Parts: sequence; structure tokens; C-alpha cells
Amino acid sequence: MREKPEDVEEAHRFIHSYSRSPAQTVGSVLCTNVATGSRHQTVEVCTIHMNDMPDDVIDQLIAEGDVLWCAGGLMVEHPLVVPYITQIEGSQESVMGLGKEAVMSVLVAAAGL
Repeated sequence: MREKPEDVEEAHRFIHSYSRSPAQTVGSVLCTNVATGSRHQTVEVCTIHMNDMPDDVIDQLIAEGDVLWCAGGLMVEHPLVVPYITQIEGSQESVMGLGKEAVMSVLVAAAGL
């Protein structure tokens, strides 16, 4: 499990490692129907496959600074990163946070629809 990089060197190691070992994100949603007490949940695991990113691109990402505020230094939506992503198993929105499909599925289930 990776938190935000502690420094520039750790960010560089994190980003460089994703071509050798795909990153995974895990998110979950739990919804409780307060009228009935029923609980519904889902867990989403997304895997991000990437080609090797050149050091100069990694250095540019780090110089911009935003990757230092992201878990694992991972920003799949960044224009410098996008060309190196070969596949995302799951949705980009689930990688970045909370996936709409996951939320909708538990809301519908909790509502009994």
C-alpha cells in the first residue's frame, strides 16, 4: 500500500516502478437503508498497466508538484502519463476516487429497486 510520496526520490521510484509492477487501487462503497437497516456494499479493484516512462518525463511530472499530493504518485489523468498507460482494468474514475457505477449499484440495491 502506498501513501503520498514523502519526497522527490520516493515519487520517482514509485512512478518508475509501475511499468514493472502494475499499480492497483481498491475502493469500497457501503450504503445503509436507515428505514430497513439493510446494508449493501461493493469493492472495486482497478489495475493500471503502464509502459516504462522515461526519466525526463518523470522528472517533469515531479517538477510540476501535483504527483507529490497523490497516493503512490499516481495520476492516470495527467496528460504526461496518459501516453504510457496501456490498459486500465476498471474505470478511471474508480482509480481517481469513487466510481459512479459502484455508488449507483449500492444505492439501487439499498432502495430495493
